[in-house]
Amino acid sequence: MIPALIYLVQAVANLIFWALLIYIVLTLLIQFNIVNYRSNQLVRTVVDGLERLVEPMLRPIRRLLPDLGGIDLSPIVLMIGVNFVEILLVKTLGALA
Repeated sequence: MIPALIYLVQAVANLIFWALLIYIVLTLLIQFNIVNYRSNQLVRTVVDGLERLVEPMLRPIRRLLPDLGGIDLSPIVLMIGVNFVEILLVKTLGALA
């Protein structure tokens, strides 16, 4: 039972990490006009889906961080937080096994 929980924690953490990384890259490509958000239906669908997944996690972090102008550090904080929680839970569950 414990190895299955460890696998589940790691799978969810990896899903969040990759979704966040893809979201960051796509939003940068849109901001620099490399990818057109308005005319490309696939990009719009992917970004909207990732936004619905990632933004609820980023919003509380953005409220806590100070305003740095145009720099958004909340994705980095979320990545570190997800890795920290993953390591903490895996170590805790591993000690129980």
